Amino acid sequence: MANFSQISLKELIHHSVDDLRERLWNEAPDVRALLKGCPDLYSARERLFSYLNDLERSYFNILSDEAYKDMHIIDRNNAKECIRILKNIIRSENEQLTGFSALKGLHDLARERSPVPPEISPGFLTEFIFLFHGAHGKFAIEGQAEHLDHQMKDLAKVRSEKLDHYAALMTTRMEGFRKGDDPDQVANAAAIRYKILKHYKATESDWHDYLWQMKHIISDLNTLERFVQLNEEEVAGIRAAEKLGIPFQITPHYLTMFNAGGMTRHDRVVRAQVIPGLTYCENISRNRSECIDMDFMGEKSTSPIEGITRRYPHIVILKPFDSCPQICVYCQRNWEIKGMDEAGVTSSVVRKAIEWITAHPTIREVLITGGDPLTLTDRYFGTILAKVAAIPHIERIRIGTRTLVTMPQRFTQNLIDLLAGFHIFGKREVCIVTHFESPMEITPETLEAIERILKAGMII
Repeated sequence: MANFSQISLKELIHHSVDDLRERLWNEAPDVRALLKGCPDLYSARERLFSYLNDLERSYFNILSDEAYKDMHIIDRNNAKECIRILKNIIRSENEQLTGFSALKGLHDLARERSPVPPEISPGFLTEFIFLFHGAHGKFAIEGQAEHLDHQMKDLAKVRSEKLDHYAALMTTRMEGFRKGDDPDQVANAAAIRYKILKHYKATESDWHDYLWQMKHIISDLNTLERFVQLNEEEVAGIRAAEKLGIPFQITPHYLTMFNAGGMTRHDRVVRAQVIPGLTYCENISRNRSECIDMDFMGEKSTSPIEGITRRYPHIVILKPFDSCPQICVYCQRNWEIKGMDEAGVTSSVVRKAIEWITAHPTIREVLITGGDPLTLTDRYFGTILAKVAAIPHIERIRIGTRTLVTMPQRFTQNLIDLLAGFHIFGKREVCIVTHFESPMEITPETLEAIERILKAGMII
């Protein structure tokens, strides 16, 4: 007969099914007696569920028996999890899904039917030995603290070695992507820029004017195909967007990140962000037709007044504009973002929103976003910024924008001076908040804009 004084997976899997059956019922004699006395599976299921429910309650009942009241909380939680798994295994619906009844196997084993049925493998028995061992709180975590401590350290070393491998792999893969200031990409961008300027009969000076960039946002298939080659999937997605009235917008600057001759692994990410896919368009169309709410962040339920979203105690979102120079397909606010030709938030909405912030002194921080607030003119945005900055209890203003990536020309010295004028370190900070999705987005123009912002003492 096998010695089962210690439960060890390495040892158990080498034992015969007869030895494992013996160990199983040593772990759960009450379960064996319960199942043995049941004439059929229906009664076995009902009684085993009742047994497991009673066992679970006993671990977390303040009136628990003496045997349980001093049990370590980790053991209790382990027991609860093992009980949950056992109950899932014996549910009739799960048996129907798998086409196998583990309960029948246990019932047969309890009634000492020999030989052990062929479908009852050593793995099956070992699994239930551990589950019943844990369900009865026998892992004795508290008594194994020193052993577990050494085990955890060994596991931590193994994990660290794996993370070293993953980190090296990630670094190698990331370094393999072309960056926005790589010579090959700079040359590609220059070639596309030349095509765009020639098409619109524009100059280099025009290119560096953000108003010109906004005026020539690309939002139709015919124009896009003049400058870059698209594959069949991209064409199908854009045609669906045009047919279904789903806006897409790409700034001339961002278009220069596309590979002119067609998609490569380098520009796949930038294309995927702004070219709507066919499935994306079909999903939006279906959601619209079936009146499915696309506000998956639940912002409607956290907007006490139009133009305001409040999800946190000290922070609110102020949305003065509902479009962006470039529409990203992953945007969490796609349900309310409009095309530039439809966009606009009335000044009365913005005024009431700022009055609402003023009337709530618990608010310390305002995130001005949208849409992209830097789509607005310096004069209008400056007025909004001044009113928010004048609220005595506001300590930080964040500007949520992607123009640093999609249209860095927007960061004129006039805009930077405007923002810096409201930035008082330690008293009222003004921060630029943005994000990059690809190394390709870090272009020379974006790096120049970042340098000017930092020189002005701003925070990004």
